[in-house]
Amino acid sequence: MALLLASVSMAKEYNVVSPDGKLKVTVNDSQGLHWQITHGGTAVLLFSNMGLDAQQTKVLKASKGKINQTISTPFYKKASVKDECYLLTLKLKDFDLEIRAYNIGAAYRFVYRGNHPFDINKESSKFCFADDYQAFVPYVNDNRGGERYCFSFESYYDEQRLSEMYADSIAITPLAVCLPDGKKAVIMETGVENYPGMFLKKGDGNTLVAEFAPVPIAEEVGGFDRLNLVPTKRAPYIARLEGPQALPWRIVLVTEKDSQLLNCDMGQLLAPECRLNDISWIKPGKVAWDWWNNWNLTGVPFHAGVNTDTYKYYIDFAKKYALEYVIIDEGWSGKESLLENLNQDIDVPAVIAYARQQGVRIILWASWRSLLNDTEKVMKHYADMGVSGFKVDFFDRDDQRVIRSSYEIAAMAAKYHLLVDYHGLKPSGIQRAYPNVVNFEGVKGLENSKWEQRTANGPIHDQPRYDCTIPYLRALPGPMDYTPGAMLNATKGNFFGNNNNPMSQGTRVHQMAMYTLFEAPLQMMADSPSKYLQNPECAAFIANIPTTFDETVVMGGEMGEWLALARRKGNTWYVAAMNNWTPRDLQLDLSFLNGRKARVFADGINADREATDWQGYEQTLDGSPVNVHLAPAGGWTAIIEN
Repeated sequence: MALLLASVSMAKEYNVVSPDGKLKVTVNDSQGLHWQITHGGTAVLLFSNMGLDAQQTKVLKASKGKINQTISTPFYKKASVKDECYLLTLKLKDFDLEIRAYNIGAAYRFVYRGNHPFDINKESSKFCFADDYQAFVPYVNDNRGGERYCFSFESYYDEQRLSEMYADSIAITPLAVCLPDGKKAVIMETGVENYPGMFLKKGDGNTLVAEFAPVPIAEEVGGFDRLNLVPTKRAPYIARLEGPQALPWRIVLVTEKDSQLLNCDMGQLLAPECRLNDISWIKPGKVAWDWWNNWNLTGVPFHAGVNTDTYKYYIDFAKKYALEYVIIDEGWSGKESLLENLNQDIDVPAVIAYARQQGVRIILWASWRSLLNDTEKVMKHYADMGVSGFKVDFFDRDDQRVIRSSYEIAAMAAKYHLLVDYHGLKPSGIQRAYPNVVNFEGVKGLENSKWEQRTANGPIHDQPRYDCTIPYLRALPGPMDYTPGAMLNATKGNFFGNNNNPMSQGTRVHQMAMYTLFEAPLQMMADSPSKYLQNPECAAFIANIPTTFDETVVMGGEMGEWLALARRKGNTWYVAAMNNWTPRDLQLDLSFLNGRKARVFADGINADREATDWQGYEQTLDGSPVNVHLAPAGGWTAIIEN
């Protein structure tokens, strides 16, 4: 007992406070490293483990500092972000522990200083809360090949108390915990490089515990349609460091109201700095996409499918609406090679040449597994042919091997001026290091409507509530390839999953609003050219919305319920709102746009019965609040010009 008391008495506490003075982080080195977060009078996080192993918990030196700078963000929801925080750095045996206190949250990371290899057997991060709070929990499901960590990172949110979490399940981040007085704590990460991503699971009491996929040492072809590489054996460690490197940031955001999350920049601020000297060739834009609409073309003199005539038609459509890209999705190549056994029904060089003539660019689909074979040879071959990028699918893991590979692919793509859109992987900071990574999936997007089942009460999953949750959570670490744009829209009672002729839950304008509300530098128009040509006003409006912006202003919102945003590109503003199944009336304060003209798309008067109903009109803003009625799972959107 005497020895224990002596050890405790020698422990020290180190503090750092946010610039506005509301948020305070306290680090204690008693029996390991722990951190605590308070915000005003709220205990956000009780003392929680933050160590790697017992040898790295003795503090040798402490120092403080401040950051106050502006970071350029050319492919984002704003042109620049303000980086302002106070720092605390603790020097350990082989690592530095860096802690930052921002007005909107706190973060820490370990930085390895050693020059010798170092195996990290486990990371003992925990997040301990003061009570049994309600949470938004995105559980891992639909594991590939039954492997615990092989997953597409697409999860609906279980809204349950911490005590109700499933003990045998892991969840992905970001994960939100509802604190007293309307505050929320959101656990997330960024800066994940040469290190596995973080899962969360239920711990003792009101605690969330981090879990990480160990390094794979054996894999086999399997998973969905044998497109995955599924680990069959894993090492006893989660990462092997070969030399100095920073580990990922562990972040706890703290908000006084939900709407603060809609304009949160932490995923950008703490991501690795850009590693490309020239980014002038990176062109965000919209994509005419084939797979969701099942290549459903009507009124054409050829059989639609993965063939040359179909893609020339998609290119003509893209040219008509000034879309930058067309994707040739799965089916143009074999599963095992991107250079051999190609689909003879589509002449890829001819399609690329035709697209070039029309001022349209081509992006090709590839599985991660197939792209691993001769990566540089494949990229050089298709870049020389005129391809502009790859949609890389079925990563479906984020262990150290896959994260390292995602950086290697991005760097190789940049070498040949190719964009990449990562599917089966969530964003974790690479998009700032390599801004040619223009989007990520990792979201329960519109594709899920193709196979959504229903009961007598409606669809099993509440997609509109999910739509009104992901801008607050999933969007925090980076953009999301939700693939909106359905022209066949349904009320809860009329919706059913249909793979060959899919529809969306909610109104037409609910879909249209997503083009302003969802961050996506590479954004799909998911429905078929035929559907858009049958709805030319809607198609033209969507096509005119940019995919990156210079400024974002939050109009309001509540997680899972509704949101409204205004974004500026140049001198033009784009405003949108949407809600869940509960109808809602809003008043938007657009007085800062007084005197401008707005082109508006709103839910039609019968949109609660027929979800395709919409009304379009123009109005001049006179400084008074703009009244907005949102039908069940409805939307409202406007383009506002001088």
